[in-house]
Amino acid sequence: MKTNYEIRYASNPVDAKQYDTARLRKDFLIEALFADDEVNMVYSMYDRMVVGGAKPVKESLLLEAIDPLKAQFFLTRREIGIFNVGGKGRVIVGDKVFELDYKEALYLGKGDREVRFESAEAEHPALFYFNSTNAHTTYPDRKITKQDAVVAHMGSLEMSNERNINKMVVNQVLPTCQLQMGMTELMPGSVWNTMPAHVHSRRMEAYFYFELPEDQAICHFMGEVNETRHIWMSGNQAVLSPEWSIHSAAATHNYTFIWGMGGENLDYGDQDFSLITELR
Repeated sequence: MKTNYEIRYASNPVDAKQYDTARLRKDFLIEALFADDEVNMVYSMYDRMVVGGAKPVKESLLLEAIDPLKAQFFLTRREIGIFNVGGKGRVIVGDKVFELDYKEALYLGKGDREVRFESAEAEHPALFYFNSTNAHTTYPDRKITKQDAVVAHMGSLEMSNERNINKMVVNQVLPTCQLQMGMTELMPGSVWNTMPAHVHSRRMEAYFYFELPEDQAICHFMGEVNETRHIWMSGNQAVLSPEWSIHSAAATHNYTFIWGMGGENLDYGDQDFSLITELR
C-alpha cells in the first residue's frame, strides 16, 4: 500500500481575488482521491480538516498517522466520517468490523486504535471518502445509513434544483465534536445545488462530487458574494470551501455530492444567505 498527502494552506479572500484558473485549482481542487491500493489525503489549514480517499483492491489499507498529525494513530486527537462510494467494503477499527455498502457512512470517535480499509471484492473495489477534524472528546463509533438520516426535500424541477439532503453525520443523528457530513442527491433534470448561495463564517466545508458520467462536468462556484469564481470538475473529485466563500454548483447532468463541515458550530442552520440577484 501507499499513503500520499499534501498540505494546503489557508488563503486570504483579498489575495484570492487575484488567483488565475491554475492557482484556484491548485489551492482548492482535490483531483486525485482514488488510486489502486493507495490512501490519498489533503491536510487543510481550514479548521485543520483532512480530506481523503482510500481504494483497497488487493491489499488492506492502513489509515496512517501522517507526519503533520504528530501522533501515534490517525485518530489519537481526531474524529472521522467515512462514506463508501464504491463496491462493498469494510472498515476494521481495532477489533471491530463495520461492513459498508454503497452510500453508507461510518463515524469514528477519537482514540488510539488502528483503522483499516478493505474491499469485499477486488473486481468491484470499495471507494472510501473521508473527512476528519480535530476532536476534544470521544464519542461512540456508529454506522449510519440513509434510513438513519434526517432528510430534507428541497427545490423543484422547475427551478432545476430538486434534491434530497440526507443529513447523516449531524448532531440530530449522533454526537460529534465538530464534524458534520451529509449527502445531497439531485433528481434527474436538476443540476443546481445550494442555491441561493450562502456562507457560514464559523466553519469551513468540503464538497465531494460523484455519480457524474465520465463525459460530463460540474462547475463549482466559490468566492465572495460580490466576487465569485468557478472551478470545472469531474466526478470523484473534491473541493475545499473556505469560511469566507460561497459553495454552489451546476452541472451538465444530475449528480450526488457529499458535504463535510468543520469548525466551532454544530448548528446546521448557521448560514448567511444571499439573494441570487446579489451574486457578482
